[in-house]
Amino acid sequence: MVFFPDSRPDPDTLLAHVKAEERQKQRGKLKIFLGYIAGVGKTYEMLTAAHIRMKEGIDVRVGYVETHGRPETEALLEGLNLIPRKMVEYRGVMISEMDLDAILELHPSLVLVDELAHTNVEGSRHPKRYQDVEELLDAGIDVYTTLNIQHVESLNDVVAQITGVLVRETIPDRVIDEANEIELVDLAPPELLQRLKEGKVYVPDMAARAIEQFFSEGNLYALRELALRRAAERVDNQMLAYMQTRAIPGPWATSERLLVCVGPGPLSERLVRTARRQADRMTAHWSAIYVETPSHHRLSKEAKEQVWRTLQLAEKLGAKTSTLFGLNVANTVIDYARKQNASRIIIGKTLRPRWQEFVFGSVVDQLIHNSGPIDVYVISGEDKTQQKPVKLEPLLPAPLPRDYIASLVLLLIITVIGWLLHSVLSTTNLAMFYLLAVVAVAWRRGLRPAIFTAIVGFVAFDYFFIQPYLNFRVSDIEYIITLIGLIVVGSLISLLVARARDYADAAQIREKETGTLYALSQDLAVAVDVDSIFTAVSKHINEIFQWECTFLLPDENKVVVHPAHFGVTLDADDIAVATWAYQHNAVAGYDTDTLHGSPLRYIPLHSSQGVLGVMGIKPMDPNGIITHEEARILMAFANQTALALERINLVNTAICNRAAK
Repeated sequence: MVFFPDSRPDPDTLLAHVKAEERQKQRGKLKIFLGYIAGVGKTYEMLTAAHIRMKEGIDVRVGYVETHGRPETEALLEGLNLIPRKMVEYRGVMISEMDLDAILELHPSLVLVDELAHTNVEGSRHPKRYQDVEELLDAGIDVYTTLNIQHVESLNDVVAQITGVLVRETIPDRVIDEANEIELVDLAPPELLQRLKEGKVYVPDMAARAIEQFFSEGNLYALRELALRRAAERVDNQMLAYMQTRAIPGPWATSERLLVCVGPGPLSERLVRTARRQADRMTAHWSAIYVETPSHHRLSKEAKEQVWRTLQLAEKLGAKTSTLFGLNVANTVIDYARKQNASRIIIGKTLRPRWQEFVFGSVVDQLIHNSGPIDVYVISGEDKTQQKPVKLEPLLPAPLPRDYIASLVLLLIITVIGWLLHSVLSTTNLAMFYLLAVVAVAWRRGLRPAIFTAIVGFVAFDYFFIQPYLNFRVSDIEYIITLIGLIVVGSLISLLVARARDYADAAQIREKETGTLYALSQDLAVAVDVDSIFTAVSKHINEIFQWECTFLLPDENKVVVHPAHFGVTLDADDIAVATWAYQHNAVAGYDTDTLHGSPLRYIPLHSSQGVLGVMGIKPMDPNGIITHEEARILMAFANQTALALERINLVNTAICNRAAK
């Protein structure tokens, strides 16, 4: 994707925002009263808000509220319409649960559902209460609910490290991300401990044990900070979405966001680690980007591998990584930083000679000059003697002897024509013939042959057409300027030609990727079954990479090789790696950090229906790597395959439903 600095919102972001708004119009609204531990007053605040809504004429019902015997909380239930709970027998004991069907039948405007992370009794429609809430939302019913921060899935290990208690009841982070509103219910830890001692949180005979095990003051402060940070992160994401959908130029310095620019040099790994340390110190979000310029294809294989390793390192350290295509590195980075509301940019010190920076410009200088309110941090290497500039393939092909011979032949022809016409043409006009020769050689042969043509052409021009004739003596200093002009023009034309070739090659590579995906989508569009889908994908992978591939489909808790044979034999270890990739929805195997000893890379086929299978890729070189460009194409192939499989599954389901009717 090419990023240009303009005032228009990003189309992908705007489309995602529109889709989210359309989905919200059909669903109920979810409000979460978030606290850092039991006893801070979440249920009390939820009931208070319910009374306010009821006074506004809203149909409010209580689906499930747990008062824990607190008189002030029970008092707030008065005046609210309670939906009776249903009794469920479990191992000879009658347990009361929320009556989901009764709520759906009554279909109130707003329902209160306490303890979002609760696990339902066996035999219920959904194993978790948050799934009951999602069904209510899908039915168009608004929901007020309560949640403690220790029940958030992504924070489960952090909470366990702080408190020493592993919380079993958790909810996915997406539930919080999709909530329409989050209200943080806060209470200072000393006040909470006092309430606990007074028996207002648990019954008095449990208070001492609770304080010792979970409600220590240090734990409370740590959990409180987690809740505050999670709520602030939610608000920060909402602000960023607002800025992106309205194309508001950033940054808004409401929170710190770091952006580190990586490249093919060895310094990039140090930049990533430095960015991670700074992000930890500031508790900031951070991203890592690589700008792919038209000259990217001229990087050596080792340099491309270095870029891929650096981006992988950034992902391991928790960064959001992106690869952008841009004609100018500095402008692309600044535009992306503004879109992402980044407050700091971290970049490595250039290793190019000073004269190259003067001629071609410096990315660091451009960033500093154009960054505006964004801070730019320039990091240098620890040992300059060990750093070497990244080498590119020659800007133009190395000249061959025939290039110089062709230049001499062209100069000979021009000299003969000039000698025949010098009596009717002025010296200035004759010089234009040699200038045209330099331009022609620069366009067709490159930089060094053009400079050779300029020097030899000047010598011929001086010998034959400058008085005294047939002599190398120069009587006028202006002809020295002619020589300089010939060399400068030849050099500039050669560099422009090289730049144009870079752009053309980059466009050709992009066109090839696009054409490949288009051809695959055409084949998948006419595929009528799973066999034809896998055959089409394997054919295209073999045409592009000359690699073999296979596909595995789920069978209970593992995956099995699809019956269609594509020339790849898998043993039990390979099946185990593929099963891991399927179960964890993560890439594994060849040239990854997970089970990398496998000769194949396994890519999950993920769709809206979940993981539908695994695609196994076997490169030709058992000890090589899969470059960033190759990995990008493979992921695109996997996504296209998953969409095709999802389409086939939906068609088969529709046929079965029609047959059942």
